[in-house]
This record gives sequence, structure tokens and C-alpha cells, in this order.
Amino acid sequence: MSDGGSPLPHPNLSCFADSYPAARALFLLATAEAGGSCHTFVHPVACGPDGGSLTLDVATFGPDDASRALLILSGTHGAEGYAGSAAQIALMRTGALGRLDSDIRVVLVHGINPYGFAHATRTTENNVDLNRNFVDFTKPLPTNPGYLELHEFLCPEEWTPEAQVSADRSIEGWIDSNGKAAWLETIMKGQYDDATGLNYGGKAPEWSNLTLRSIVSRHLGSVRKLAFIDWHTGLGKPGEPFFLCFNERGGPDWQRACNWWGKERVENEEGFEGGARPAYNGLVFYGVRDAVAPAEMTGAVIEFGTLPIKETFNQLRVDRWLKFGKAPADPETIEPLRQRIREAFVSSEPEWRIRVIDHARRIQIQAIDGLAAWD
Repeated sequence: MSDGGSPLPHPNLSCFADSYPAARALFLLATAEAGGSCHTFVHPVACGPDGGSLTLDVATFGPDDASRALLILSGTHGAEGYAGSAAQIALMRTGALGRLDSDIRVVLVHGINPYGFAHATRTTENNVDLNRNFVDFTKPLPTNPGYLELHEFLCPEEWTPEAQVSADRSIEGWIDSNGKAAWLETIMKGQYDDATGLNYGGKAPEWSNLTLRSIVSRHLGSVRKLAFIDWHTGLGKPGEPFFLCFNERGGPDWQRACNWWGKERVENEEGFEGGARPAYNGLVFYGVRDAVAPAEMTGAVIEFGTLPIKETFNQLRVDRWLKFGKAPADPETIEPLRQRIREAFVSSEPEWRIRVIDHARRIQIQAIDGLAAWD
């Protein structure tokens, strides 16, 4: 009990911050208290909402020449970084990183997309979805003709109730003609044509992309077996983990993920409302896998559910409208919209946050234990 007789806040809640600078401060403090080394990369161009500098911070634990490692990312989709940051902080507070086996290293990349994190938006400073940016830009870029058909309805210039109804009616017509599976594929796999659109993968590697490759080279150069977690939010049941394993289905790396985290989790598709998983382009998962090759890599993008998928997607549409549409300029109108966008990706509900940290702590420890037992 506190001095006033009220129950003390749940310790899981202290892992969460309510701003990018506060999350970064918590991460740096947790790194120091856990005995890790910190490495900072300052963004050369982008600034925070207050004009301050933005950084990508890396905490490392264990020997530089370890042949096994766990790499954990937060903030790939900017605003989702609050949950990923909290998960990383929770892991450091367990004390487990001070008891690693002698041939294991843990690398925590905090705020890989610092612009999106600081501005509570999904994308980078160039409106690029970082999780669609890891493609081979020396080759023709992936095409998504369905997105081009839908863009004007997904991204209307006006966001009035009347405009939303009209746009949604057109979208429903497209779904009726093409099917829900085609709809999910179209809106999720990424597009490389419209720089003002949703899930835009860019025309070149983003600063965060290049920096992550540098981090992998510098801190994971001797690794032969890599466990990987990229924390996200938005898909799945509220406060529950939803696993997206991009290892070859049924292969040894896929089976290893099932052994670590449970087959019923790794093979679950409930986050897509029972539909098949879309064929994503340019995932960070693929970029890391290619960067550490020929090392083996087992891992997953792990989501924590927030709102129903349609509502979450609509908040992405609002976010895009505020950047490129005919949005109002007055803070009194914009701030509530921004708050709803943020709530779609990190709930302010204490019970949601408590469950997220309980799950995240366990999942990360399972990865470390699985790494130690990897034959």
C-alpha cells in the first residue's frame, strides 16, 4: 500500500512511457542498471516535435564474439514503439541479461524508426513504411495494381462523415468484386508507387534501414544462430500476442519457433480474422535474415492486439490524411485525432499494458532459453 492507503501501481506499468524522450530515458536507465553497453546513432536530418534531435539507441549484453544472439527491435512502426520499448525495458529489469550463457549475446534496438516514434505516426520522416522498405532497390520494385485502384478511396482528400461513407462504399464494392483475401493482400503487402499513400515502401533504403544493417554488421558479425523479435501492435486480440513467423512454414526454423513459443501461437491466423496471411514485401525480418546470412535465423514479428482490424486501419487512414489531405490546422481539432491514432497502437488501459508486459517478458525469456538449447 502507498502512504495514502491506495494500492501501489502494478510494476508492469512503470515500463511504459508517454513520450519518446521519456521512453528513451527509461531505456537508457534500464541498460545502465542491467550492466549493458549503449551505442547511439543520431538521425542526421529528422527532428522531434519540439525540434530536438532523434536517436536510435542500441543496448548490448554478452560477449562481442558470441556465436548465438537474440536481436529485439522496437518502434519499426513508430507509434507502436511504446509497447516494444516497454517490452525491452521489462526484459532488462528481469536480471536475465546479467546471467547469459558465455556464448550468447543480446542486442536491443530501441526506436529503430525514431521519427515515427517521436511523432506518434507509423511511418518514417519520408512517409515510408519501414517494414516494407527492405527490398532490393537495384531490381524492379514489387507492383500492387489493386492499391492503385483503391488509393483515392483509401486516402480521400476530405475526412468528413459524408466523404468516409462515400469512400467506404467504393471500397466495399471493390471487395465484392475481388474478394476479402485480395483486399487484405492489397492493403497489407506494401506499394511502391504513391509516396503519399499507405504502406509506401519507398524508392531507396531509409536511414533506419541502413543503420540497422550497420548495427547487424557491427554487433552480430560472429553470430551463427540468431533469434529475432520485432515488436508490433495492432493485430490480434486486445493485449494478447499474435505471432507472424516468416521462416519457411514447416521448415526447421519454423519448427524451432513452434518449440520456443508454442505451435498454436506460431500457426495462428486469427489476427487476419481467419484469413490467410498476406504476402508482405520488404519486411525488416527479411532484411535481417539476409544481413546475417549464412547464419541461421529463427524469429517472428510479434503483435499485441488493440482494436478490431478495420478500426485500426481507419486510424492509419486518418494519420495519412493529417499529413497529406485537406486537414484542419487548429490544434483543438488535430490533437483528439492524434490521440485516437495513438490509442489504436498503444492502449492507455492499465489492464492492456499489464498483460502486454506479462506476455512480452515470458516470450523474450523463452527466446533466450531456446537460443541456449539450439543444437
